[in-house]
Amino acid sequence: MELKLQKIIEYKARLVLESNLHIGSGNMEMHIGGTDNPIVKHPHSLEPYIPGSSIKGKVRSLMELSSGTAALAHNEGGITSYKTLVAARSAEAKKEIESILKIFGFSGSDKSGNSESALAARSLGPTRASFSDCFLNKEWKDEATRNLWPLAIEKSETAIDRISGTAKGGSLRQTEIVPAGAVFDFRLTFKVFCDEDVELFAKLKKGLDMLTKDALGGYGSRGYGRIRLEEAKEN
Repeated sequence: MELKLQKIIEYKARLVLESNLHIGSGNMEMHIGGTDNPIVKHPHSLEPYIPGSSIKGKVRSLMELSSGTAALAHNEGGITSYKTLVAARSAEAKKEIESILKIFGFSGSDKSGNSESALAARSLGPTRASFSDCFLNKEWKDEATRNLWPLAIEKSETAIDRISGTAKGGSLRQTEIVPAGAVFDFRLTFKVFCDEDVELFAKLKKGLDMLTKDALGGYGSRGYGRIRLEEAKEN
């Protein structure tokens, strides 16, 4: 099938934190007077932001769970790939996996070469969805500056001994978080090549809705990472 780009849908919204958010930076080096569990920050402004990859990964995970393909993907290496599509037995499962691969993409190794499977993988076309990093909303940041609201704070976290009901020795950690109430600018774009892609975009929006009912980032079971999307617009 020949693919011709018909249009690009731009989806924007205000991403509001309903609870504290922690997306780790991966920097576990401890500095004197610093936190041992920092959040990701922009290297120039040192302001917190939400990586587009974090949102993409969580929405993809929820959609895989919702479609029933997560277990099959796990058996084939973890994330849904063209290998997962080949291993699927039912037509329904294959359709769901194709949808996920078209929306979120798959590894270049699946599409490289001239083998029958590589040619079939390339026929699915390019990744439709592109998630942007979410930076602090300017209006909210200006309000935070006027009111001296911190953009990030440290919170003590500890593990509880299930028998004694007290904190376990040596378990105290200083975790950096973005406080509830912070507002970020959310943006994604979606490439439409055919009428079927419009249906895929509708599926992606259902995935975003699932995200607002689940959690983003770390410590979701503790109540962190609750978000909502406001004033959504499509162009």
